[in-house]
Order: sequence, then structure tokens, then C-alpha cells
Amino acid sequence: MPLSPTHLLYLHGFRSSPQSFKAQRMARAVATLSGPPQWWCPQLPPSPQQAMALIQQGIADWPRERMAVVGSSLGGFYAHVLARQIGCPVVLLNPAVHPARDLAGYIGEHPAWHDPSERIHFDAGHIDELRVLEATPATAQPPTLAVIAKGDEVLDWREMLATYGHDRVRLIEGSDHAISDFDLYMPEILQFLGWKTPAHG
Repeated sequence: MPLSPTHLLYLHGFRSSPQSFKAQRMARAVATLSGPPQWWCPQLPPSPQQAMALIQQGIADWPRERMAVVGSSLGGFYAHVLARQIGCPVVLLNPAVHPARDLAGYIGEHPAWHDPSERIHFDAGHIDELRVLEATPATAQPPTLAVIAKGDEVLDWREMLATYGHDRVRLIEGSDHAISDFDLYMPEILQFLGWKTPAHG
């Protein structure tokens, strides 16, 4: 039985933040565990290159054999790229499959989800950075759980399933991109990551 992680990284999605619903729920859940892991949910910059550099810098001293990563939407794409480099367990929540294609229509300035007064600048160069990440070859095959909602109104669940169907999948009938019923899947996520006792509340 693999040991539970001592370090857990959470990566939020496009225009999101550490204040996201799922990030907050996940943080509270792992905080109630026996021997809770070191938790890190950084605010990711719009630049994918800078985001990955920030992530790599932040986990530089983490033990690869005792860390795990959870990512949502664009953060799920980042988590997938990262885990395939270092081999750690990864949970993908409605992950973006082809973000360079999907975000090409979002070049410009956008309000941040959790603070509309804050603006996010997403430019054409960021699409090129995503293309580079999409082409990054894997050096490991990490244990993967994909939580995919058929009711996702932003990303195509069929595309997610085609990409991650060979991994462990929790396919949700209904729900939405935010996975508003996220608490229902928390016990399975925690069990997948190696914790015997799910958090409550």
C-alpha cells in the first residue's frame, strides 16, 4: 500500500485563484486528516511558462515519492504535464485537454473570477507557451484519477474521456464545469491519494 502524500499541490484553472470552491474544499478536507500534508495552492500567473516555472520552483525541495498534485481545468492540464515528468499521483478535475486551441479565443483582458476588480491579461504569446507544454514528452506514467462531468458546460467530456479513459476515471452524470457537487467525490479522491479516512464536512 503506497504511503499517503506528505506534500499536496493544488493547481487552479484559468482566471481562477486559490479562493476557488474546489481548492477551498480540498484544503479543508486534507487539514482534517491524521498527519495532514503540506498544502500549497499558488496563485498562477496568466503566462503558462511562468506558471510552470513558479510550480517547479515551489516544489523543488519536495520529496517526489511522497507528493501528489490535484489540478482543475487548465490547472488539470498543468498537473498532467507535471506528473508525467516526475511520476507522482495526480487527480484531474475536468482537465483541459487542448488548452492552446480552447483559449485562443480568450486573448485579451479578463476580470478574475474571485476578484472582478483584478484584471488578467492573456496574450497571443501565452498560446504559444501552451503549445510548447502540450508537446512536452512524458518521462513517467503517473497514477491518475480523472474526475469528468458530463454536464461540463465549458469543456467536452468526451474529449476528456478519450484522453484519460485508460486511467482511473470517475465519470459523473450531470454536474458542471465547477463540479458543484465536489464533496460527493472527495472520499474517492482522498482514497486514491492514499488516505484511509476521508474528511467530513
